[in-house]
Amino acid sequence: MSTFSIKTVQNIPTDIAKAWDFFSNPANLQTITPEKLGFKILSAHHGTVMYPGQIIEYKVKPVMGIPIYWMTEITHVRDRQFFVDEQRFGPYQLWHHQHHFREIEGGVEMTDIVHYRIPLGIIGNLANAMFVKNQLRGIFEYRFSRVEELFGKWPGSQVNSIQFHKAA
Repeated sequence: MSTFSIKTVQNIPTDIAKAWDFFSNPANLQTITPEKLGFKILSAHHGTVMYPGQIIEYKVKPVMGIPIYWMTEITHVRDRQFFVDEQRFGPYQLWHHQHHFREIEGGVEMTDIVHYRIPLGIIGNLANAMFVKNQLRGIFEYRFSRVEELFGKWPGSQVNSIQFHKAA
């Protein structure tokens, strides 16, 4: 069974307060998720201010429109610097998602690092190679474009990046 990771970097022409307020509010997650995934927040008591121990429940339809329940916990928060969400129940055997924010000249550099593992051993590894990896790439590419629509495009030639890695 393999652990996979994704790292994305996006520069956003906004200030750290606006970036943090948007990305740390669970209600905004639906705004940056492709509609075809049928993403919907189910939890009624997650609040709008992020804190360690916060539970957020979702419904998502990643495969053939079949709804899947997904629960994540915010495990770490450092205001305007980073937060971490970890899956408690859902489609992955492991989901650990770090969201980092850093002030740079002209805006904010946002870096996401996701470590994930798919259940079912070699079948899960095959599923990752065949469609999960591409689906995750598509989700992050969609997010890049939505963030540009919401906050504006980064000036110059900086290219946003998505990097995948497989650990042994």
